[in-house]
Amino acid sequence: MGLLGGSFNPAHSGHLHIAQEALRFLRLNQVWLMVSPGNPLKSKKNMAPFFQRLESAEKIADGKRIVATDIEYRLRQRFTVKTIAELIRRFPNVEFVWLMGADGLANFTRWKHWRKIVRLIPIAVFPRPENVIPALHSAAASALKKYYRPSREAYILARQKPPAWTFLVSPQMKISSTQIREAGGFCFEGSERKRIPPPRR
Repeated sequence: MGLLGGSFNPAHSGHLHIAQEALRFLRLNQVWLMVSPGNPLKSKKNMAPFFQRLESAEKIADGKRIVATDIEYRLRQRFTVKTIAELIRRFPNVEFVWLMGADGLANFTRWKHWRKIVRLIPIAVFPRPENVIPALHSAAASALKKYYRPSREAYILARQKPPAWTFLVSPQMKISSTQIREAGGFCFEGSERKRIPPPRR
């Protein structure tokens, strides 16, 4: 099971690309697009309401293998480390993999208890334009070097006991949420509160 967390402000084809590549390379049954109620590392300025961001994630999901979820909102959780720990507790028989872009790895040491995250769950990193070199030369990549698994072993990553991580070689999508907002492609008005069913086990 792949977990792709983010603000999704808004969700776009780049997020969908990562989810699809994760299903293919990691041989996952499902990917959850976990919309954050509020990323502690991001400014609230220009941040759309939660349920509008959730709706944008639902639009790129298929509801079967790629599922948009408000689970972090329901858990009232903003920190990844606590979300992962709670999901592992609730779903003890599920093999989770954390999915992130190269920009996430480049800034991973800023995440709360990032070393604990690595001990909780295997991690798959996907290339992002202009972020590959900073990611691979980051403090986190250096600290986790001995736990690296070659991309050819990505298909068994979900079954690896953490710490374990890989950097996948795949096509890069140049689109970003910031570019979409700057181009006027995301409306901040008219967001309605809504609920969606909990993700499948």
